[in-house]
Amino acid sequence: MWGDEQGEPAGGARRRATIHDVARLAGVSRQTVSRAVNDKGEIDPGTKERVLEAARLLDYRPSRFARGLVRKGTVTVGLVIPDLMNPFFPEVAAGVLEAAEQRGWQVVVWDSRTDEAREREALDVLSHQADAVVGYFRNEDDVLARRLGGVPLVLLERGPQQTRFAAVGIDAAVGVEQGIAHLVRAGHRRIGMLDGDRKGVVGPRREAFLVEVRRHGLSVDDGWVVVCPEHSVAGGEAGMGQLLGVRPEVTAVFGFNDLIAVGAMRAARRGGRRVPDDLAVLGFDGLSLGELVEPALTTLHIDKRRLGRLAVEQVARLRAGEAPLSGADAWVLPELVVRASA
Repeated sequence: MWGDEQGEPAGGARRRATIHDVARLAGVSRQTVSRAVNDKGEIDPGTKERVLEAARLLDYRPSRFARGLVRKGTVTVGLVIPDLMNPFFPEVAAGVLEAAEQRGWQVVVWDSRTDEAREREALDVLSHQADAVVGYFRNEDDVLARRLGGVPLVLLERGPQQTRFAAVGIDAAVGVEQGIAHLVRAGHRRIGMLDGDRKGVVGPRREAFLVEVRRHGLSVDDGWVVVCPEHSVAGGEAGMGQLLGVRPEVTAVFGFNDLIAVGAMRAARRGGRRVPDDLAVLGFDGLSLGELVEPALTTLHIDKRRLGRLAVEQVARLRAGEAPLSGADAWVLPELVVRASA
């Protein structure tokens, strides 16, 4: 079995056939393929049959976008979310749905379950069913581009400088600067982090954390960072237990997200530590859940609905042939919300 030119393993998803492939197999131009598959006139019946047979052999399915079905009131946006059980993402989806409804668009939602293979499957499907795609993707740009077939893509939580596609980012550095400064003002010098990044990379939240602890002259390095197995309360509990094992002197912890931070509080209490007296806890997301736990969670709040609305604005610009939002206009800035946990 062969793999495709991106080096995907044999037995993986086959590259989607393009109009170029059909034209090459049928020995005609792309324009002739377009006329044949869209049942346009001015084409010889024998040529049309040859093109359609090539399309059948290659399983070629032109996207709605390529077929010119983009009409006012019929726009479909595909939204790819990594984890619908995480309360952060339904709020982002709500922003997308609200903004799309205002434009008379419809939205199709796909849960990728933070799985790169399911991300690719989503693009294989949505490139035929949607006029644009918005979402969270772990796959690299080249992989995404190959599966889009020309359908516009807007990436969420990647800064405009981090991808060649249109994007809407979260400025982690701005938020973490506020959060670490708050902890330092409260007298904390031994601050740990429960990270959620995977694949061995240092993501923007951990990068910002390490920058800020150095800027404040703290004796904190990567040894004070524990990667949580899941972006969940259970993941935060496990990560906090590990951090307390290697750094029992820790007096404050910054959680990658609010769910991990809540898990950290549970693990701290189970270990006999009071929050915030013995251990201050800072989250990142601003979930409503943070107001319900005891003590209420201090967090870096993100306007998640605005994130979704900006993504739809990016789609509208791409469809209109305009340059996508960039610079400060394409970023959502976290804001520190001080409650009882830190």
